[in-house]
Amino acid sequence: MVRLGAELISRAPQYLNAVKDREIDLRGNKIAAIENLGVTADQYDSIDLSDNEIVKLDGFPELRRLSTLLISNNRISRISSSLGEFLPKLHTLVLTNNRLGNLAELDPLASLVKLHTLSLLENVVTKLPEYRLYVIHKLPNLRLLDFSKVKAK
Repeated sequence: MVRLGAELISRAPQYLNAVKDREIDLRGNKIAAIENLGVTADQYDSIDLSDNEIVKLDGFPELRRLSTLLISNNRISRISSSLGEFLPKLHTLVLTNNRLGNLAELDPLASLVKLHTLSLLENVVTKLPEYRLYVIHKLPNLRLLDFSKVKAK
């Protein structure tokens, strides 16, 4: 397992992505925990932490600029209740293929008041009967859930 330290962050590819957001690519580094992102000086719109070994979605410093977090293919089974406090502008969160297993584990996502796009595909929780309605109820600003439009009823 690798620590997410200043050296790794400074060596990571950084670029303008397809939608002209400044992105840092931290994929596939066997990172076990989110830490030390304060050294980024909040200069990224998007962070890709996919294909690592992260177990808890927490440890973020205040990142006022961050709008997109890609964190697929990890081991996430817990989400910090204060996530929205540290990521106030986060509008897109991709948590595909993690280890979220019950609806209560998703409750902390309600702290992300700007969240409009969320993917939880390939998590056990998506197989539960009331999953989609529960998430839509908890996240009233959601427009896309698992890459399907959220429709008003």
